[in-house]
Amino acid sequence: MKLKRKNVGAGILMVVFTVLFFVLTSKFFLVASSQSAEGVDLIEYGKRKWMKSDVLDAKRGTMFDRNGEVIAQDIPSYSVIAILDKKYPNHIKDPEEAAEKLSKVLDSDKEDLEELLSKEGRFQVEIPSGRKVSYRKKEQIEKMKIPGVDFLRESRRYYPNQSFAAHVLGYTGNGEDGVQTGLMGLEKSLDKYLKEKDGKISFVGDAFSRAIPANKESITPPKHGQDIYLTLDEKIQLYLDEAVQEAAKKYKPEKITGIVADPKTGRILAMSNSPSFNPNKKDIKNYTNFAVSYPFEPGSTMKIFTLAAAIEEGKYNGNEVFQSGSYKLPNIGRPIYDHNKRGWGPITYNEGVQNSSNVAFSKLVREKLGYEKYRSYLSKFGLDQKTNIDLPNEKSGSILYNYEIEKVTTAFGQGTTITPIQQIQAATAIANGGKMMRPYVIDKIMDPETKKTVLSNEPKVAGKPISEKTAKQVRDILETVVTDGTGKPYMIDGYSVAGKTGTAQIVGKDGKYISGWGENVFSFLGMAPKDDPKLLVYVAVERPKVEFPEMGSTPVANIFTSVMKSGLQYLNIQPEAKVNDKSSKVKKSYGKELPDYTGQSAEKAKSDLEKLGMQVSIIGSGNDIINQEPYEGAYVMKGERVILRTSGDAKMPDVKDWSYMDILRISKLLGLKETITGSGFAVKQSIKPGNPVKEGDFFVVQLEPPKVTESETDAEEEENAEETGSSEEPSEEEDLPVTD
Repeated sequence: MKLKRKNVGAGILMVVFTVLFFVLTSKFFLVASSQSAEGVDLIEYGKRKWMKSDVLDAKRGTMFDRNGEVIAQDIPSYSVIAILDKKYPNHIKDPEEAAEKLSKVLDSDKEDLEELLSKEGRFQVEIPSGRKVSYRKKEQIEKMKIPGVDFLRESRRYYPNQSFAAHVLGYTGNGEDGVQTGLMGLEKSLDKYLKEKDGKISFVGDAFSRAIPANKESITPPKHGQDIYLTLDEKIQLYLDEAVQEAAKKYKPEKITGIVADPKTGRILAMSNSPSFNPNKKDIKNYTNFAVSYPFEPGSTMKIFTLAAAIEEGKYNGNEVFQSGSYKLPNIGRPIYDHNKRGWGPITYNEGVQNSSNVAFSKLVREKLGYEKYRSYLSKFGLDQKTNIDLPNEKSGSILYNYEIEKVTTAFGQGTTITPIQQIQAATAIANGGKMMRPYVIDKIMDPETKKTVLSNEPKVAGKPISEKTAKQVRDILETVVTDGTGKPYMIDGYSVAGKTGTAQIVGKDGKYISGWGENVFSFLGMAPKDDPKLLVYVAVERPKVEFPEMGSTPVANIFTSVMKSGLQYLNIQPEAKVNDKSSKVKKSYGKELPDYTGQSAEKAKSDLEKLGMQVSIIGSGNDIINQEPYEGAYVMKGERVILRTSGDAKMPDVKDWSYMDILRISKLLGLKETITGSGFAVKQSIKPGNPVKEGDFFVVQLEPPKVTESETDAEEEENAEETGSSEEPSEEEDLPVTD
């Protein structure tokens, strides 16, 4: 009986298991054929569960100067994360210890960090004070070997020269997709070229996102942004930025703008504004690029183009005499005055240009040229339209030319407004034999992987308003402005400068011109060397804080002379004949042409150079010269420094009292990466005298101006008083505009 019961039970179990087997088998085949269960797509579920992916970082396009130096680039940054999930092999094991170590590097509160690292139910947390830390801090944290601490690699936009051409380059920010987006300047206008697109890698991974071997990866490669090559020259831009910052710090003006251009091509070599900002910090107070977006009354720099028009039309006789001081127009109550109100008595038109006589230029337009003819030249010089420079937000000024008084005042730069870049374009015609060149800053755009040029710019003639003969005559006359007229502060030893000063009044909120010492826009538009200009420089300073007798033009002259001289020397433009202050036609040769000393004995070369009055520095432990600065064939003047590099190890000399140019020369000779702060002569150096140096070392030098004695200060005040002709501040009478 018992056996029978066992057999029945076994049979029942066999039937049950058989049914279960068929049910499960049927379910298996059903799932296998439909690839779903309970309405869930098992293929998609598996992909979500086991397919892992990582982002392949793309890089935003790099910006370079004209010599291939990086001026804007993506660099890696790191965000610190902490893994809290105890199931993960590498997690935070001791929150208190981890918080103590991290707080020292990240400058965070230890208790706050410990609380964050002790959170339950979180796989990982990001340390707030550890966002986008530098590689140096990452290394410091890694050396602590804190279990559970890891890093997310990101990239950020970096501008190695800090506030370098900030309004030209602009800056970036994170867009909605997390990818950097240009928000200002070229970063914004060229965003479609610069923008990157991240790639992706997909793979089968375990629960900890580790790739399972023998499984094929799927890769979508990243698309890097395209590289931008600009016409800016890093050295010249740094010269301009430094000079502008020094003037801003000392004189605290409302605005400063400066432009350096190659007049033969229209390439913009430097462009700077104040107030400026550091795009790495985004400490922005001024978003306007004054050089292209700020039209204002130019003042007497406008007289350059009035003079050119009169000469081109054969209406200018420089030796003709007129009565300076004031000029009364029919049916207009108040006369036009010269800037000193009294004038200089009967003078020639050439003297009128030198003294920046408003009366002279009023008479030229009204009595010689005629209003309609003069108006046509304003168009020929492009002063009534945008230049179409490849920078965003360019504005055009307004030619005020409805009434007779407006036509006359436009001749000397009042009423009518134009931008600095319009003046630069127009002045290229004076510097370039009559051919006016369109300004531009983008040289080319290249694909970084294929090296294919996507976009390329070439010099473009924007017009020919005057002849080569007229251009030369204008330059000759403008040279006398510098040697004999209002432009004396703009003279540069060794180089002939042609240019024109400008002092324009500013319209206040009440619609009237502001009066008072220094309450003007002071400017200078100049080129050098005069006979074959290599650089064209415009500088304008608005309302500098100056006390009588210091001239409002002083910061302009400081910027112009510093930038022009440094730029010409950097370009290896040899000094020319020295100009006699009393006659630009009388010149005498000076300076010595430096021979090639390579291969010669250092002591012999030093002896020969010292006999010529040169300062000589020898660097190197050997006897034979292998290199020199300045280069062979350069003209050097008595008292200049010549640096001779010999064979053997190099040691840093004591550069105290060395000039800015001397520091550049030694840096070039030894291949150093120099950073020069201040102006004047060297007082501090980062590499101590006698220490060995090698190519690529960083060399920081601080300059300070020489101390001025009491007697020198008195002499300078006398000179300023002579230039102004009076110690009185400008009159507050509401006469017609007064400008130099």
